[in-house]
Amino acid sequence: MEGETFLWLIRHAPVDGVKGTIHAADAPADLGDRATLQALRQRLPLDAASYASPARRTVETARALGLEPAQMGEFSEQDFGDWTGRRHDELAATGGEAYAQFWSDPARARPPGGESFEDQVARVRLGLSQIGPGSATLVVHSGTIRAALCIALDLTPQAALRFVIDPLSLTRIDRLATGWRVVSVNQRIS
Repeated sequence: MEGETFLWLIRHAPVDGVKGTIHAADAPADLGDRATLQALRQRLPLDAASYASPARRTVETARALGLEPAQMGEFSEQDFGDWTGRRHDELAATGGEAYAQFWSDPARARPPGGESFEDQVARVRLGLSQIGPGSATLVVHSGTIRAALCIALDLTPQAALRFVIDPLSLTRIDRLATGWRVVSVNQRIS
């Protein structure tokens, strides 16, 4: 792809739901932190292309930032399959060997009926390849941002899982003619 691409990756607002739950795509965003949303809005480029995963929380966050994003399934959070909608503490207590084994190799392991983080990295790579030159904002999930950092830094998926990506944080990466450049990771705006 010709030209340079400048990406503003924003993790969605916190989920308005029970903490510790593997939330489904229809989980709403808690948009109560108006000050952070306003400060973040002021940091975004004008006239940039805008994308989001199709999850309700990412689309709601994007709209709260004044964006009307194109929804791209490639930027969805990792699919946790049969574990979606369940709490981690419940799964730890009743999930048996499958849940414990998943956490021994979270980059390659797949939840029942779901996908691995490696699968997500491949999907995000495809999504990034579809974004043309210029500036773009992506309102996405922590896993999606970790996957983008995995690609930009040429990390193993296992290493990329070490990044902390907070709600309403900003990560900046650029795709240049010479390769990727990481400008900032998990920047808290307030």
